Amino acid sequence: MEKVVGYVRVSTKGQVKDGYSLDYQVEEIKKFCNLKDLELIHIYKDKGISGAKVDEEAMTIERDGLQEMLSDLEHLDTTKVIVLNTSRLWRSDIVKVLIQRELKKNKVDINSIEQPNYSIFNHDPSDFFINGMMELLDQYQRLEITLKLSRGRRRKAQNGGYAGGRATFGYDAKKGSKQLRVNNKQAEVVRELYKLRSDFPSWSLSELAEALNDKGYTTRHNKSFTKVQVKRILDKEDFYKGFYKYGQVTSTGQHVSILDTTRGE
Repeated sequence: MEKVVGYVRVSTKGQVKDGYSLDYQVEEIKKFCNLKDLELIHIYKDKGISGAKVDEEAMTIERDGLQEMLSDLEHLDTTKVIVLNTSRLWRSDIVKVLIQRELKKNKVDINSIEQPNYSIFNHDPSDFFINGMMELLDQYQRLEITLKLSRGRRRKAQNGGYAGGRATFGYDAKKGSKQLRVNNKQAEVVRELYKLRSDFPSWSLSELAEALNDKGYTTRHNKSFTKVQVKRILDKEDFYKGFYKYGQVTSTGQHVSILDTTRGE
């Protein structure tokens, strides 16, 4: 059975205007997968967020559900993302380019219930021209933004400061602020995971995830841990010990460390 994931989104205005509530989209995706004999692994959700919203500094899409989905696609054995229509994924050309680039990188296509013939891999001449122009524009904008911001971000990193982007699990970053604060609930999970790894060094990532779940811990989005989330946390050991890295720059961070380096966690 072909494995797929779903994605649903509503903005405050869009929900009223289009009538595409989250529950309605979820139900339509489930019915579609049952009809097409597809194995629906998970449905990612974003509520009250515009489909055109982009972080202009980092050139990333500011949607937690979408970001989680695109990250998970690197590890999931899935071939398609099921949506009610493509406007749930994007409402601007630049967002479309960013999303399609990530999907193509992982060889994942889009199945739009209301656009049955849609595919990001179609070779329509007009689509090829438009996508090519948008990709060139995207590349130009990324270079321009990099030139403007990399020097300032690098200087910030050299001083141990948070240089922007999504906060690492275990911390919170208030929107518009570059100061990280410890999230006590998540920090407890981090410490427990590193303790488990120390106590049971032969355990696999899946076994570590299962142990966290058995203890009642959950992810940022109140879901069960998988080996993917566990690996992300373990890959950030230096950060949890108080060090900060941005690009090739590593320094003592201004954030509070979660792990006690004196105990060799």
